[in-house]
Amino acid sequence: MRRFEGKRAVVTGSAQGIGRRVAERMAGEGASVMVVDRSDARHDVVAAIRAEGGVAESFPGDLETWEGCKDALAFAAQRLGGIDILVNNVGGTIWAKPFEHYEPEQIDAEIRRSLFPTLYCCRATLDHMLPAGAGVIVNVSSIATRSLNRVPYAAAKGGVNAITASLAWEVAERGIRVVATAPGGTDAPPRAIPRNPNAAEDQREDWYRTIVDQTVGSSLMKRYGTLDEQAGAILFLASDEASYITGVTLPVSGGDLG
Repeated sequence: MRRFEGKRAVVTGSAQGIGRRVAERMAGEGASVMVVDRSDARHDVVAAIRAEGGVAESFPGDLETWEGCKDALAFAAQRLGGIDILVNNVGGTIWAKPFEHYEPEQIDAEIRRSLFPTLYCCRATLDHMLPAGAGVIVNVSSIATRSLNRVPYAAAKGGVNAITASLAWEVAERGIRVVATAPGGTDAPPRAIPRNPNAAEDQREDWYRTIVDQTVGSSLMKRYGTLDEQAGAILFLASDEASYITGVTLPVSGGDLG
């Protein structure tokens, strides 16, 4: 399929995991892709896309800040000639433990990681999509808005769902769709850069095991998903096949609705 022929796409957090698979598959279907990630592994993604005949560039953005998001989207718009699709994929649980064990600075860190990159990038891309009168924003949320041992992360991803619904309402009549997926547990290779290299020192194995057991137990299919199962849903929502869908968050979680 060539659903993204001539499209210009920005995929954040795309040096690894779901983001990388989205960037590679979108480029394979014809999009020019901007790989935005602070990890140097972004260069490997660009090389892999180009080796398959695709078009890709990268930007080393720190998307936990407004300036980082603004600069990343401005660079993408300048190099690609505009932005048709934004996939907000940055985020992820840093700690896994009961809420009473979180320190205030850890709560702040979870919110900065899993809410602000989406909030800021949505705002920054409007400067480029609104003048064009067209665009698609796909936010990657999580089924863990109803979860054990991840209250700050759940709050952040609940915010992503709210951004999706509210922004879609604001911009629908101006040609922009805003949608989201809510991934469940997903098998992925080890991360190139840990979300927090010291996190394991602050949590017990049984606390982490709780979220693994709950993730599998809450899924009707009793398993984790694959990267391609997550990427497939994101690509569908970003494509013209979903042209009459906006303002919703699609669970991709084996039947777990959160």
